[in-house]
This record gives sequence, structure tokens and C-alpha cells, in this order.
Amino acid sequence: MSYIYYPGCSLKGTGRAYEESLLAVLKALEVDIRELDDWNCCGATSYMSVSELKAFALCARNFALAEQQAKETGMTDLIVPCAACYLGLNKAKRYLDQYPDTRRKIDEALATANLAYRNHIRIRHPLDVLVNDIGTERITAAVKCSLEGLKVACYYGCQIIRPYAEFDDQENPTTMNQIVWALGAKTVDWPLKTRCCGGSLTGTVQDVGQRLSYILLREATLRGADVIITACPLCQFNLECYQSDMSRRFKTSIDIPVLYFTQLIGIALGVSSRQLAMQRLFVPFDAKAKLDQVAGGQHVTS
Repeated sequence: MSYIYYPGCSLKGTGRAYEESLLAVLKALEVDIRELDDWNCCGATSYMSVSELKAFALCARNFALAEQQAKETGMTDLIVPCAACYLGLNKAKRYLDQYPDTRRKIDEALATANLAYRNHIRIRHPLDVLVNDIGTERITAAVKCSLEGLKVACYYGCQIIRPYAEFDDQENPTTMNQIVWALGAKTVDWPLKTRCCGGSLTGTVQDVGQRLSYILLREATLRGADVIITACPLCQFNLECYQSDMSRRFKTSIDIPVLYFTQLIGIALGVSSRQLAMQRLFVPFDAKAKLDQVAGGQHVTS
């Protein structure tokens, strides 16, 4: 299994822990992955609202570059970890496939840079690859430190599985849950797993944004979760970094670790904390201490 990897802007910045842990986990699972050469921003969020057509052109350039790289490597699947990038690239691909006028304009723009897009690239999310290509049995076989006893709240957010993803149920996604089960942990029944975390509102209209994040954190805590995992850099940031502010605002104690799902996988696979970028967390998660606690001091290693 070999894949081209599109990191996007967040995974080179605030979401760096996501990139580091993803690459470490794929290496541990012996998956061949190569970063897309000369990639550019996908045009997500603000740029999409300024000019949808130009945002599509940015996405199409990445598609064209991926196709060039595919000719050299044979890799035709483009792994896209960031939720916003995954949504933006999928949206652009759908519009290019379904709207001839848009496609014509984008093809003309690509031609000025001596590029062309031929519809030969598939956009894949890591959750899709881990469950449907690698498989949960292979993940279980690679576990060196069972997460038995750990209670995990799987938070998908609102961009990964809606409206374009086809690898999971859009109303009740389970791919992240399946991975957690493969690691030996339990998942809490959490109906808010696809509810918005507040997105960019945490930086613009904080009263609204933080309240949306607080609802998620409080519900996960009430349901007994030891940790929350997510697959979105903005979701991870919102749920983790404002906990002290929310505790003051809502006069309650909010203190729950929020990890990328790749960090949790890496812990179970025996990858070092430094490789998983655990030191980058604002709310620390001492995996050994927590596992000792939930297992009465006798968590299982192999």
C-alpha cells in the first residue's frame, strides 16, 4: 500500500502534532507514504467565501501535481488528514466532475501553468485508509500496549463525513470507533460526535464558539470519557486550548485531554511520546498513568 500525502497548511502549523503522529503511525504499520511535491493551500474556509472558483483552482493544481507524481510512483490515492482540506478538495472534485463551465475555466487556468487534471486521483481520509485498506485486524496485531479499560469519546466533527464522504455513515460514523475497539479500549455512547465545535467562532464570537465547545466537553465528561480523540486540527484546538477559559466562564471544572486519533493509535503501537508529539498538548495525557489507573495498576503490554 502506497499513498501520496497532502498535509495542508494546518498540519505544518498548529496541527503539527497531527502530522507527526500520523506519519509515525503509518511508519509503524509499514505503510509507504510520500508528501505531495510543491503542494499549495486548498483554499478552505475564508478563501472559499471570497472566490469559490479560485479556491477550486487551488485544489485543481494539487490534483494535477498529484497526477504528475502518480506517473512516477504509481500512487493514485491522495491521503488528506485535515477535515477542512478533505472537505474542500472533495467539494472541488465534485464540482469539476459535475459542472462543465467550471471545469472549462479551471482547465484553462491550469493550462497557463502547463498543468492538467485528468480525474485519476482519489481523495482518501486516514480513517478510510486505516479501516478499509490496512484493516482493524492488522492494527490489533500491531498493538504492543493494550488500551483495555480506557473510555474514549470519538469526536468526528461536522466536516469529515458530510456531505461528500462515502467511507462512513454520515449520521452515525463508526470508523474511529472501530479503530479504538481494535486497540482494546471502549468508546462512550456520545450522540454529539458530529456536532459542530464552534469552528472559527472561538476567535470571532467567543461567547458562542466557546459555548458550543463547552457543551461537547461537558457531555463527554458526564458520559465518563477519559479522553476525547478527533481528526480535525481546528476541533482539537477548540476543545483543548480554551478549557481554562470555559471553566471560568461556565463556573465548572473542565479538564479532559483531547488527542488526535493518531496519537492514541501510536500509544497502543508503542510509538514514543516524542514521535507522537505528546509534548505539544496543552492538556497533558500520561498514557501509562491513566492505563494504570483504569486497570488498577495492571494494564496489559505485549
